Amino acid sequence: MSIAQIEGHCLCGEVTAHATMSEPSMNVCHCDMCRQHTSSMFMSLGIDEGSLSFEGPLKTYRSSEWAEREFCGTCGSTLFYGMADGVGRYPSAGLFENAADAELKLEFFADAAPGYALAGAHRKMTAKGTIALFAPETGENQ
Repeated sequence: MSIAQIEGHCLCGEVTAHATMSEPSMNVCHCDMCRQHTSSMFMSLGIDEGSLSFEGPLKTYRSSEWAEREFCGTCGSTLFYGMADGVGRYPSAGLFENAADAELKLEFFADAAPGYALAGAHRKMTAKGTIALFAPETGENQ
């Protein structure tokens, strides 16, 4: 297993992202908030825990009791979705060229996908399964 150092940037280039990936993977989320925030599904990379760092003008929006979203303070590009306690950061795949060559491995809220499906033999979690994984105490709100 080799560790890849990845670097990416937002749309305007004001924010630079750095992370490491031991096992390149991409995740997709179809929840209502991700779709409202991005106008589509949110595609993120599975990176090594604690390896994500940013340089540049950052803005954070606390989207629920347990989650937050960070974006570029200049252009508004989505930088990551993560847990409000700081554990679990999922950087936007679009920050990195060719999504860091990561393969799609997991869909969250697959049952909320609006009439389209992603091809491939990857894991698909329902809203209930996703909530149980990330925030079992909070119920159904993100």
